[in-house]
Amino acid sequence: MKKLTLFLVAIILLAASCTNKSQTASEVTISPEAGTTYKLGDAITVNLNTAIKPDSVVYAIDSVRMVSQKDASPVTFKTDTMLLGPRLITARLYQGGSARDISTNVVILAAKAPEEYIYKVEKVYPHDTSSYTEGLIYQDDVLYESGGGRLKTAPDEQYIGQSSLREEDLNTGKVLKKTMVDPKVFGEGIAIVGNKIIQLTWTEKIRYIYDKDSFKLLSTQPNNIGVEGWGMTSDGNKLYMDDSTNRIWFIDKDKWTAIGYIDVYDNKGPVDSLNELEYIDGKIYANVYTKDYIVVIDPKTGAVLEKIDMSTLFPQPRKPPAEVMNGIAYDAKGKRIFVTGKKWPHLYQVKFVKK
Repeated sequence: MKKLTLFLVAIILLAASCTNKSQTASEVTISPEAGTTYKLGDAITVNLNTAIKPDSVVYAIDSVRMVSQKDASPVTFKTDTMLLGPRLITARLYQGGSARDISTNVVILAAKAPEEYIYKVEKVYPHDTSSYTEGLIYQDDVLYESGGGRLKTAPDEQYIGQSSLREEDLNTGKVLKKTMVDPKVFGEGIAIVGNKIIQLTWTEKIRYIYDKDSFKLLSTQPNNIGVEGWGMTSDGNKLYMDDSTNRIWFIDKDKWTAIGYIDVYDNKGPVDSLNELEYIDGKIYANVYTKDYIVVIDPKTGAVLEKIDMSTLFPQPRKPPAEVMNGIAYDAKGKRIFVTGKKWPHLYQVKFVKK
């Protein structure tokens, strides 16, 4: 009986040993470690640490198949054409008719720090201080502005006025035409598509479509793109919209469907709270909410190319939520850039120069 007991114990220990070996042999780890950052243009070398010998390994980035090889040797990826932000790297190991995935993620940052710019004021124009500026466009010698605001939704909320869409005289600041938005709705950025003006709303997930000449409201349509509605601009072919984050959506101007996006990063990390947008000569200029600078973005990669210090343009102290810098418009024919802020008394024609 004693011999039988010893025999059974030996079998159990042997089985446990084999199980442990099997578990150890099946363990697979991957590097780089999740969250590792790289600059655009850097090479990413992916290593698999495994005791098993796979029949093949297929690598994918963001679910797009990149390369296949017959062993677990390191593989290197170029980042030159990658979008900025988090990228998911997955290795699928095939062995004996079965497959298993192991993944990691990396973050791609801009290749270099933004170039530093400052401004020079070329001319100062009056601006209506009742406008909580959310969108600004200058087209065909006409200045269009979207002013935000709505009725209080909480007792401690500051009332900043009712939202509106305006046509203004650049030289005098006089409002030539205005239509008011539902007082319960907060109007945001605007863009012109043909003979129509599109106006975003902040949290209501709708957009207003107006006749550009008469400001007649043609329709109210859903906006299911992005977290919220903030800034908007156009390159003539598609629309760009931000949503309170560091993401800029590409939108089909006729169908209002998302056709792509970029995540905006500098060389240190994401640039959040992108606000009013303007497309100028192949680049996107963006206000950053509550910040006294403008960032210039590469629409192909999301990299911040330039950072323009505007901190001395409007005197301190300010009165948040009003008096925040917001509003960039471009006169394509006259090559003029205009900037202003929420309830600012002036609109400035500026030129940007290297610091």
